[in-house]
Amino acid sequence: MLTQKQMENFAELAVTIGANMQKGQEVVIRCDVNCADFAHLIAQKAYELGARKVLMQWRDEELSRISMLNASKEALCDIPDYQIAQTNYFIERKCCLISISAGNPAIYAGCDPDKIAAANVAGSKALAEFRKATMSNYLRWTIVSVPTAAWAKQVFPDIPEEEAIEKMWKAMEHIMRLDTENPTEAWRNHIDTLHKRANFLNAHNFEYIHLTNKHGTDLTVGLATDHVWLAAEEMGQDGLPFTANMPTEEVFTAPHNKKINGTVVNALPLSNNGNIIDGFKLTFKDGKVIDYSAKVGYEALKGLLEADEGVLSLGEIALIGKNSPIAESGILFFNTLFDENASCHLAFGASYPTTVKGGNDMTAEQLASHGMNSSLQHVDFMVGTKDIDIDGIGFDGSVTPLFRDGEWVKF
Repeated sequence: MLTQKQMENFAELAVTIGANMQKGQEVVIRCDVNCADFAHLIAQKAYELGARKVLMQWRDEELSRISMLNASKEALCDIPDYQIAQTNYFIERKCCLISISAGNPAIYAGCDPDKIAAANVAGSKALAEFRKATMSNYLRWTIVSVPTAAWAKQVFPDIPEEEAIEKMWKAMEHIMRLDTENPTEAWRNHIDTLHKRANFLNAHNFEYIHLTNKHGTDLTVGLATDHVWLAAEEMGQDGLPFTANMPTEEVFTAPHNKKINGTVVNALPLSNNGNIIDGFKLTFKDGKVIDYSAKVGYEALKGLLEADEGVLSLGEIALIGKNSPIAESGILFFNTLFDENASCHLAFGASYPTTVKGGNDMTAEQLASHGMNSSLQHVDFMVGTKDIDIDGIGFDGSVTPLFRDGEWVKF
């Protein structure tokens, strides 16, 4: 377990480096009831730093499971008006958002994949304006995580629960740089390093990224017209920076949704909507999945890929070296926030408007003309193995090595 000082530092990082809350601003903390203690600590820190009001948006994953097992698909897809009104309030008041992602990765094990997929699509449609506000950086937001008993036991099934939780905390201490003398300074230095990599990629303005490894991945990903590589600290529409994911190790941009060809094999299991999907292989042609298979969770993958037309293409490509603190931990977290930052990844579904120049000011048609993908989904999956090679291919056909054997080339 972290010391009280470390816990306070963690909460402060979420408020400052993460959401970059401003004095007088309203803060929304979104988390499961299992994380109440840490949510309260964040709330206390936010008030100390000048929050006008802290609002809690509680979730209860156990109740969600009970509902998924017992309620009809029609009932699950009936999103109450008060939930929509609540998120509209967050937008109107320009709240900053702090989410605590710490769910049981297998919470929906044994549930009907069709009901899960349908409920997810219905929720995405109902809360489309809220999703747009976050994906376009109209609202500043961040995601952090703390261990829970169910999650820790999923990660470390062969040791006692208390020991599993302690082991999770020990890993997070290093991953979140809470074992340093000054975590805020350590994060600032880390953010600077990631931005130097993004600047290098932007300066080269590659047309394609080519990924290959010995596990069957041979994928060419065209990049969106006027794409921009982003890293760690992003810029809100209000001109203030924020760090959406903590931890974060990625440099990312938008693929061109008609210029993706080849085959990719996942490197780590995907935990999506309470189901584990693993051993999956995808074949792309002209930007869309034309064939797929999975050794584990085939029906869940099928449900995801049938959610809407856009989910068959990609909305993100992110580069992460194998020597990141998360990768070096050797732990499979079954949590996308962590696992995506241990491995290069792609994302099914929607592109972030911020990953093309002027994207926030474009219409849907203009974004589409740049090759940006549109979907109700945005689901990251990990593809970076320890032997992956990645090249940037210029418009003139020149090839620039970016990764060799899973790590950044020195440049």
